[in-house]
Amino acid sequence: MNILLVEDDLDLASGLVKALRHEGFTVNHVTRGREAVLSVKAEPPDMVVLDLGLPDIDGLQVLKAIRSGRRSLPVLILTARDGLDDKVVALDTGADDYLSKPFEMEELLARLRVVARRLGTSQNSKIELHGVSLDTRHHQVLVNDLPIKLSRREYMLLMALMENSGRVQTKEMLEQKLYGWGEEVVSNAIEVHISNIRKKLPADFIKTVRGVGYSISKLRS
Repeated sequence: MNILLVEDDLDLASGLVKALRHEGFTVNHVTRGREAVLSVKAEPPDMVVLDLGLPDIDGLQVLKAIRSGRRSLPVLILTARDGLDDKVVALDTGADDYLSKPFEMEELLARLRVVARRLGTSQNSKIELHGVSLDTRHHQVLVNDLPIKLSRREYMLLMALMENSGRVQTKEMLEQKLYGWGEEVVSNAIEVHISNIRKKLPADFIKTVRGVGYSISKLRS
């Protein structure tokens, strides 16, 4: 999942970026509201984590601007404003969730996992397809009940495909989920990751849709 973090406290933002990336999220960070609005229009993320007390425009204005063009884009408010009225206004304006500072990282991560499940195909922290089980809470992948080792980006790529089972993911879509702004992306990076993952999974688990991208078929009901 690609997250846009809108936070002007650089120390807090640095800690959040590090923690979220450790959990398998791709994170891009901006400090100003107008930057956030432009970023969402130019390169929509999967989710926005938004502070309200920004130096240029109020976070509620950012939320309204996002909602005017991206009605379904999940937005989690992360702010020092902890009054009931603040929460009600933000939620009525279109926020999907609201977490007051100070907060526990585990709670934030739990809330983000809920959103990730809602965006994907899974209804809990485990996604199981064709003998492969991916646990998004513990970052564990099992093949026929046996654990396998994946690098961070291999895990993120596999999660992106399994969460979107039945839907083709293009190379560009996968690159956006795996790499943040400014990170150098080798032209064949996705192909290399796919090749490495396939060696550890059942044959034909990841299918190539020639000229389009990659997919994992859904389980039949």
